[in-house]
Amino acid sequence: MAIDPTGGDLKAFLAQEPDEPVTMLNLLRFVDGGKALYDEYIEHFRRTSVPYGAEIVYYGYGRAAVVAEQGQSWDAVLVVRYPSRRAFSDMVRDADYQAGTHLRTRALVEAVLQPLADASST
Repeated sequence: MAIDPTGGDLKAFLAQEPDEPVTMLNLLRFVDGGKALYDEYIEHFRRTSVPYGAEIVYYGYGRAAVVAEQGQSWDAVLVVRYPSRRAFSDMVRDADYQAGTHLRTRALVEAVLQPLADASST
């Protein structure tokens, strides 16, 4: 299962309007004990994302799904707004940020990282 973006993923992401603001949806499925590790990652993220203008819009834990097929529910959802796609990409490559990404990687068994477009601007 995919967890971390690759260089190719980031290159394709930046090819689409690198200076436009972007909101990133993170759908997260934890390994056993991963919730605590991910919470550590969130604290690291809060510290290292400041220079890039990242703003956590929402972070919360999933509960029993009302409508979902077996295996479609998520353990947590994180929504983060960035001033630009470039800011996101720069943060992901930053050494201070990278120093804590092992927490995210170890915490997750599966993740979706999807840019969102404001429906009012499309």
